[in-house]
Amino acid sequence: MKTIWDERYSKKEYAYGEEPNTFLKQELEKLTPGKILFPAEGEGRNAVFAALQGWTSEAFDMSAGGKVKADLLAAKHGVSVSYAVGELREIQYEQQYFDAMGLIYVHFPPNLRQAYHRKLSYFLKPGGIVILEAFNQQHPKFQKLNPQVGGPLAAEMLYSKEQIESDFPLFDILHSTEEEIELREGIYHVGQGSVVRFVAKKKV
Repeated sequence: MKTIWDERYSKKEYAYGEEPNTFLKQELEKLTPGKILFPAEGEGRNAVFAALQGWTSEAFDMSAGGKVKADLLAAKHGVSVSYAVGELREIQYEQQYFDAMGLIYVHFPPNLRQAYHRKLSYFLKPGGIVILEAFNQQHPKFQKLNPQVGGPLAAEMLYSKEQIESDFPLFDILHSTEEEIELREGIYHVGQGSVVRFVAKKKV
């Protein structure tokens, strides 16, 4: 997988654009800036947006190519993003450190999904917010009509609302829906797709 992402991020254009994810932007604008983490952040579009809004923005990804693009995007906008290269099993952050986390199209294998979501939740403070958008199990019908909409090709990598809710048991759910949306994110997320949108607050 690392090779795939390094190749995708090696091109001059930004694979998913330079603008933040719409749902993330909408939800972040409701919050007071603090410290935020972006796992599997790719080329940095969401982390850079958060930094522009006054957040202390940290990110990680397995792709060194993603970090190169993220650093360029941050420099373009005159902000700083602390970006580590590595996989989740290698990455360590202080527990209960972050005020928010953005999980934007972060698709874990089914045998790791719940454990990884719960590990990530330990990094959030009590009262911290998780914002998640990912493709759901209805998405393949849209991929068949339009491969340009993107998303995992393996059905087991797609999520349901119920799975995501069960992965965050120590959270109060603020928003949990499955929606059909129109994506306009760079060259790999274009067209109608089906997603889970989830926001939850870690219990005190």
